[in-house]
Formats: sequence, C-alpha cells, structure tokens
Amino acid sequence: MTKIEAGQPVVTLINVFTVPAPRQQELIDLLVQATEDVMRARPGFVSANIHRGLDGTKVANYAQWRTRADFEAMLQDPRCQEHMAAASAIAGFEPALYEVASVH
Repeated sequence: MTKIEAGQPVVTLINVFTVPAPRQQELIDLLVQATEDVMRARPGFVSANIHRGLDGTKVANYAQWRTRADFEAMLQDPRCQEHMAAASAIAGFEPALYEVASVH
C-alpha cells in the first residue's frame, strides 16, 4: 500500500511517459500487466500507481521500493527489461528516484 510520508524507509520512482494519444491506454495496460506479472513479485516492491494524463499524451508511474538496491536489482531482471523495452517502443520516458521531503 502506498504511504506518502516523510521519513518512510522507501525510495520512490516517479516515471513520466510521453506517448502518442492514441496509444495512451495501450501503455497503461502494458504498465499494469508488468506490475501484476513481474514487479509485484520482486523483492522490495512496495506499491505502484499508474496515472493517466488528462491531455492524453502522458502517463505517470509512482512506485515505491524498500531500497534503492531493490529498485536497481529489478532493473537487471530480464523479465523487467522485456517490459521496459516494450514501453520504450511506444513511449519516451523520464524515470527518477526520490524521497519524500514534505507532505501537507
């Protein structure tokens, strides 16, 4: 379960995808499937939330991992790489890791 609170022992991935509007739902389906089939079973996975941009060209993934090492290990998993390659075939993306600094 996602818990947004400063000081939590997690790292947060915020990944913003830019996708042609006709393919937005296709990308969402791909990200949901990857989360269900692969990411949820990875050690250190906490949660993932997929957001649809109202302009039709953006999709954001807000995901939490227990540690940066868990996140980086996921990146090395061939099954994860397969899903990331499929996403990159239809969208550009800008992933970055964060920690919660403040909640209001």
